[in-house]
Amino acid sequence: MSLIVQKFGGSSVADAESIKRVAKRIVETRKAGNDVVVAVSAMGDTTDELLDLANEVTPIPAPRELDMLLSAGERISMALLAMAIKSMGHEARSFTGSQAGMITDAQHGAARIVDVTPVRLREALDEGAIVIVAGFQGFNRDTRDITTLGRGGSDTTAVALAASLDADVCEIYTDVDGVFTSDPRVVKKAHKLDRITSEEMLELAASGAKVLHIRAVEYARRHGVTLHVRSSFNNNEGTIVYDPSRLPEGAAVEESVIAGVAIDLSEAKITVVGVPDKPGAAAKIFKIVAGTNANVDVIVQNVSAAATGRTDISFTVPKADGEKALTALAGAQDAIGFEALQYDDQIGKLSLVGNAMRSATGVSAKLFEALYQAGINIEMISTSEIRISVVTRADSVHAAARAVHTAFDLDGDDDAVVHGGTGR
Repeated sequence: MSLIVQKFGGSSVADAESIKRVAKRIVETRKAGNDVVVAVSAMGDTTDELLDLANEVTPIPAPRELDMLLSAGERISMALLAMAIKSMGHEARSFTGSQAGMITDAQHGAARIVDVTPVRLREALDEGAIVIVAGFQGFNRDTRDITTLGRGGSDTTAVALAASLDADVCEIYTDVDGVFTSDPRVVKKAHKLDRITSEEMLELAASGAKVLHIRAVEYARRHGVTLHVRSSFNNNEGTIVYDPSRLPEGAAVEESVIAGVAIDLSEAKITVVGVPDKPGAAAKIFKIVAGTNANVDVIVQNVSAAATGRTDISFTVPKADGEKALTALAGAQDAIGFEALQYDDQIGKLSLVGNAMRSATGVSAKLFEALYQAGINIEMISTSEIRISVVTRADSVHAAARAVHTAFDLDGDDDAVVHGGTGR
């Protein structure tokens, strides 16, 4: 008998009919002779609706109470799903994050899992029940408060459960058929990958691909959890996310040069103009930005102007962190000695990812030629061993993705199918 952890996102349980369809799939997995643990998200847009409601009550909701509010969405869907399974003649028990032993730090709104003690889940499984767990939430032992894991946290819940229960596989169900070579809503000819390495998936997730949450991929990679990304709307095989170092001897898989093209419209660019070109200036800038907890991505420093001895430093941060980073830097202008600040939230980032880029030649040349032929200007460039990212205008990044996708022969024969929702 195998132990399978399944995760269903908000679009998969958006209404009563969807919940019954998901319940049927879970029961089929149980009938096949498997133990089943399910992590479930809030229904549809429930979390956004609760956030809107909180903001109507107060412009700055108290973090503790906001977590109490937002965790209610998953409790609703877990209970309804358990009811639907029971109506089909199978025992099911629902558990909140705290009941499931999901122990986190005390950071409200973005808590990190520090331990999982699934005692009650083991007991329920041993008694033959299907286990349903509320995703996205946990419990801090010191404060004894409910916490939430941040957006996409249900993916992380599922992976953490799979690791703690030593599951055979963690199935992440979404509204697309697996991991595609690009966002199928933007690149219609994107095609599904049968498999992708955890390293490539981590880079794609970090670069804006929304099918898997980056923290879930990190957790799976660290704990050796195999992920199977598939659609909740059909029974098609999805995409296996695997660690090549854990493959059996002789089972190595040849990797494509390019695994996929990701786009990200969630970042803004800050330029610090006229920075004194002397040791320590950049350190002061990024120490201040780090103090705001803003996550810096791409960094570019211009060549110093000989006449002035000054340079410009540009970097990208999430739009949500832009204002606080600007405010902090403005407050330190005299101490650092720069001339001005510029803020640009109309940028887009395109990233090309592939493990075989380590040894392949001509990848950069082909990327830049494709962008040139499409008439797209590059503003910033960043690279890693298996990724090349470029920053361009927000209104041209979709065209850039399509052009690059075609240039690297990633286009499929047919248009990709998206069943609904946002891809989570």
